[in-house]
Amino acid sequence: MDGVSRLLAGTTALVMGVANRWSIAWAVARAFSREGARVIFTFQGARQEKDVHGLAGTLPGSLVFPCDVTRDADLEKLAEAVRNEAGGVDTVLHSIAFANRDDLSGAFVNTSRAGFALALETSTFSLVAVARHLLPVLKPGASLTTLTYIGATRVMPNYNVMGVAKAALEASVRYLACDLGPQGFRVNAISAGPIKTASARAVQGFGRILEVMEQRAPLRRNTDPEEVADAAVFLASPLARGVTGEVLFVDCGFHATGL
Repeated sequence: MDGVSRLLAGTTALVMGVANRWSIAWAVARAFSREGARVIFTFQGARQEKDVHGLAGTLPGSLVFPCDVTRDADLEKLAEAVRNEAGGVDTVLHSIAFANRDDLSGAFVNTSRAGFALALETSTFSLVAVARHLLPVLKPGASLTTLTYIGATRVMPNYNVMGVAKAALEASVRYLACDLGPQGFRVNAISAGPIKTASARAVQGFGRILEVMEQRAPLRRNTDPEEVADAAVFLASPLARGVTGEVLFVDCGFHATGL
């Protein structure tokens, strides 16, 4: 793209939640880099460390730091590392969610107390914690974007406690947008259509969900990770400077149907 103005040129982006090359977060990271951003990655655990370092090495100037978002001490260390190594961040992508596999099948009423707490802690409160701890290192006009799913507002088969967590996540986006807006920071979510990721495959019957989406979405196809990534670029760029507290659907129009 030599000679072409890039939307995120000269910025620093923090991408949280890359697990492997199929992750939506990885597609977003590539798009951020394509548009001129320096990308910082986080990982949790030895297994992710190897994969994330390998992927990050393919993007120029990238950095990688450990971080368990359920530990405030880790988030404090991350903020310090970002300040010392990059001077701050212009955009944050939060792509972190987890629920016990047993809670993603069968009846929602059977969700355990511990499973409910785990899903909400990891998938929802983590965004609040990330925002709070990174607030001192956000650069002027910075944005935060998280990933959600239509299961937050509609009952989707076997999505169960994750749907409740995503509903709370979307509410958190609105409250954070109001909290951080006076400081010039924006907070948004992208509601992506179902995509074959490692976490999605944990939902029982996920293949059938893909079939239904392809049959009933107005565009008659499933969502491509690159489409989500381009939407994330938009929300991180000056083009979206007036957009906050929003849930942007990138699901081939499925949300607009009554099905």
